[in-house]
Amino acid sequence: MILCIETATPVCSVALCDSTGFVLTRENREDRSHASLLTVFIKELLEQAGLRTSQLEAVAVSKGPGSYTGLRIGVSAAKGIAYGASIPLLAVDTTRSMFNGIVEKAGVTYGTDETSLFCPMIDARRMEVYYSLFAANGNEIKGIAAEVITDKSFAEIPENVKIVIFGNGAKKCREITGHKNLVFADDFEISAAYMQKTAYLKLTDGHFEDIAYFEPFYLKDFIATIPRKNILF
Repeated sequence: MILCIETATPVCSVALCDSTGFVLTRENREDRSHASLLTVFIKELLEQAGLRTSQLEAVAVSKGPGSYTGLRIGVSAAKGIAYGASIPLLAVDTTRSMFNGIVEKAGVTYGTDETSLFCPMIDARRMEVYYSLFAANGNEIKGIAAEVITDKSFAEIPENVKIVIFGNGAKKCREITGHKNLVFADDFEISAAYMQKTAYLKLTDGHFEDIAYFEPFYLKDFIATIPRKNILF
């Protein structure tokens, strides 16, 4: 089994997966819960499955882009488990696992076909989002980028091509763009269970990360802000 950790967004999600799919999950969708709940969820899953970390095939972590703090917490936990248990560390692109989580049901739910495009979208600062574009067969046709959404976004794509937009950044796009070929998957929620397919492909291919040097894919530099307060002297 592979332990999968997803902390790139406000969702704190952990899953135990085998080669056929996910087996167990623990999730919390309240913001800023990663630090307090991640290790608790991992402990609960392992106990429920009757496993020790040394019995895992690998630990997989969502590599980003996404929340700077969330990614740091997830990667730190994954590194600690991989090092302590002497098991491989796998890193999964967050947008790739999001695509894997929606594509199978998209035809029935959103009326997609083989020409449709899928746009996993993660909230970033201000009006920016992190997103990429996938064809229905899984080929990535636009690599992950950080962009400001405008009314011109996706204008280069023909109007007869349906684009499914999903993730916690989709709301920004809905408020700005008015293209008729956009479909918003409002019910989509990210999950560590969606990492299963890519994680097992990487395990089979021996595509492991260096535990000492691996870093999340932030895409943008972290900017610390100082809260503004009215101070009386």
